[in-house]
Amino acid sequence: MRVTKGQGMRRRSFLKAAAVAGLASTAGGRAVLAQPAETVAAFPKGFLWGVSTSSYQIEGAVNADGRGPSVWDTFSHAYGKVVNGDTGDVACDHYNRYAEDVELMARAGMRAYRFSVAWPRVQPTGMGAPNAKGLDFYDRLTDALLAKGIEPWPCLFHWDLPQALQDKGGWTNRDIASWFADYAQIMAGRIGDRAKHWCMLNEPSVVAIFGHGYGSHAPGMTGKANYFKAIHHQNLAQGTALKALRAAGGGKGWQLGTVLSLQPVWPVGGLDANYPASLMWDALWNRACLDPLLKGGYPELLANDFAPSVKPGDLETIKQPIDFLGLNYYSRMHQQPDPGGLFGTGYGSPPEGTRRTGMDWPFEPDGLAEILSELQEEYDNPPVYVMENGADYPDTIGPQGKVEDGDRIAFIRDHLLSARKALDEGSNLKGWFVWTLLDNFEWAEGYRRHFGLVQVDRQTMKRTPKASYYWYADVIRKNGVPTSV
Repeated sequence: MRVTKGQGMRRRSFLKAAAVAGLASTAGGRAVLAQPAETVAAFPKGFLWGVSTSSYQIEGAVNADGRGPSVWDTFSHAYGKVVNGDTGDVACDHYNRYAEDVELMARAGMRAYRFSVAWPRVQPTGMGAPNAKGLDFYDRLTDALLAKGIEPWPCLFHWDLPQALQDKGGWTNRDIASWFADYAQIMAGRIGDRAKHWCMLNEPSVVAIFGHGYGSHAPGMTGKANYFKAIHHQNLAQGTALKALRAAGGGKGWQLGTVLSLQPVWPVGGLDANYPASLMWDALWNRACLDPLLKGGYPELLANDFAPSVKPGDLETIKQPIDFLGLNYYSRMHQQPDPGGLFGTGYGSPPEGTRRTGMDWPFEPDGLAEILSELQEEYDNPPVYVMENGADYPDTIGPQGKVEDGDRIAFIRDHLLSARKALDEGSNLKGWFVWTLLDNFEWAEGYRRHFGLVQVDRQTMKRTPKASYYWYADVIRKNGVPTSV
């Protein structure tokens, strides 16, 4: 996920990525999408189309039916941690309105739904006997999905750690590996007769960097030492759970994997002076999770930092076979030295003229092809599902009263075209899950950000499909993406 050292080689790396993504370089040096002659770029037969959500962002009902508090309940209720003081107390009220949301997926023709399980809903203290009513909810959700022909893809952890476990150190306590494996077996034992695809974690690097390094996400811990402990113990918990479920799932047809945020890291301005910072951030964000899982060791740049946490046998436990890799992609990351930064690095500007999303994230679809190419060439081309791709943009109401979000359509379209070109180059991409179904609680950004295909009225909870919802339904129906909006 990084460019090669040396200006000339960096340029060749960029051009290769651009070629994979179907891009052409203009005279001004900016990459623009080349327009293929065909109207629709078709995807392989059997390509899986779905959507992703996460429990704390949509479920609400935080005090219902025995659910315990999570770190995000605690964090969002602390003064000044979330924009406008927003919390996930109600979120999208999915806990009570899940049937309506499943119907929305079915109407669009979605064939898979990656949802996350709220650990504190299943085990209020993170350990011990499960909460029957919490398990009942995921039973009902699973049955509702299957009744509509939608595959359930449960993810066991999407950031809402039980607060009771955080009180014991959370991800900085290596005992969490066994706690997580016990929880995984409870969930698989309950709905594993119907749910066949299991994701262990979602974006462990984000949890470690922002939740344990910078403190801008729950649980609000800071410091390099906490980052390295949190990464290693998530990796260890993931491997322990994979091993346990693999042993328990014989003959049940389970497909086991995990979900990583993988973003190419480029030096700001392509400058040699910024290259070491890009290497460091690449190691911290991408390789610290990817390498131990698929290669059996931590990146050389970070080996000494991880050494105090790694005990004999840990790396063997972490390097478990997986049936698929979930990939979340939003944009490249552009890094430069920052002596005041936690790791001596800092974010810088993307190339001049780069489009931006509503959150000011760079809009760089060719970076997806760059990742898929690297997974193919350096990581033995594992089966990959894009588990999250989407964008925040302000929605507008058109003259006929419809929610118009053409920018979101363009964002998803261009990334799908990038993925389609990567398939032509041999990528083992198997499916696509848009982030996300509903406008939801966007972590520290609260409710001011909108990633959903469906608008949610904050007062009434009324769901209103946007133009992007109908556009994505057409993509699914055609099993292909239009080459223009």
